[in-house]
Parts: sequence; structure tokens; C-alpha cells
Amino acid sequence: MDIQNARFVVSSSRADMCPTVSQPEYAFIGRSNVGKSSLINMLTGRKGLAMTSSTPGKTLLINHFLINEAWYLVDLPGYGYAKRGKKEMEKLYNLILHYVLEREALTCLFVLIDSRLKPQQIDLDFIQFLGEHGVPFALIFTKADKNSQAETQRNVTTFLQTLSEEWEELPPHFITSSEKRTGREALLDYIEHINAQVAASPAQP
Repeated sequence: MDIQNARFVVSSSRADMCPTVSQPEYAFIGRSNVGKSSLINMLTGRKGLAMTSSTPGKTLLINHFLINEAWYLVDLPGYGYAKRGKKEMEKLYNLILHYVLEREALTCLFVLIDSRLKPQQIDLDFIQFLGEHGVPFALIFTKADKNSQAETQRNVTTFLQTLSEEWEELPPHFITSSEKRTGREALLDYIEHINAQVAASPAQP
């Protein structure tokens, strides 16, 4: 897929405030500081499209970007940032919960996993939650350039093996590096494939 244009549309503080859209919507979520904004900028080829920060937990809104005037990329707040206050954590939890479970336009949720780390329980719990509620999702292992290729693959394999203890069928997964643009074509091709399926499916009455 060739990204010809990508533009910011709107930020929403609640899921029910998100725009009404007819195009497919692909949302990106993960633990705070997993490299989400950098990945979005790498995928779209727009360096400053999504704001990056060295401070975790900066994204507090649902940010919509329109890609090629054909589909939406959605930047969701990161989860698991322990330094938030209780009220802020509850607000964030509800925002994510309502978007993930109630957003009709959501076509696929990409869950970002830090490839440098062993399986984190918060990620495993979130994935289990998605499975229990039938949310379509895929995994993106980020920051693959930070370790050796062998170590990255080892961590990915360990994560997938951990999932296979509970899952009969594993979700699609991608290994990426925002700095080296690793995984960009595979991820965009996957989105393009789903878009083609959506376009070919009969419209719902």
C-alpha cells in the first residue's frame, strides 16, 4: 500500500464523541511508552503526524487520522501507566473500554507489545479480555532494533507460546522497528487486504 496522504481529523475525550464514519477504522493501543506514536509516524511516512514523547502516558485522547481518504487510523491512549491518579485511571479505563467494545467502525485493533521484554501480565490480560469479547485484533511487536534479531525472535516466540496456553488459534502478528522501518510493508499490506475484504462484502441492511 502506498500512503499518498495522511491527515489529522479530530481528538475525542470520550468514545461516544468520536466521528461517525463509513470507512474501515484501525486502532492502535498498547502499554504506555511502547512506541505507538513512532510506529504511526513510520507507517504513514509523516514524521510529526502523531506526537511522540519520552514521557509515558501522554496520549489521553482518541486521535483520528484519515489515510488516503479511504480508512482511519486511530491512536488510542496507552494503558498501564502506574503514576496516574485513581480518577484519571478510571476515566482512561472507561474511555478505552467503551471504544474497544462499542465502536462499530472498528475493523481491527492492533495491540502493541514491546519486543524487548518477556511477556507482561498486563498485556496478556488485555489480550484475554479482547478474546472474551470477540474483538478482532492483531499483535505488533515494537522496537525490534533495540535487541539482536535472535533475542527479539526469542521474546516474540516466548510471548506467542504463552498465549498458546490459552488460545487454540493465535492472532496475526508483526515485528516492527520504527527507526529501521521494519515490518512497514507487511503491516500496510495486511490493512490493504482487510480493506479489500470489507469493500467486497455486502453492505449490511
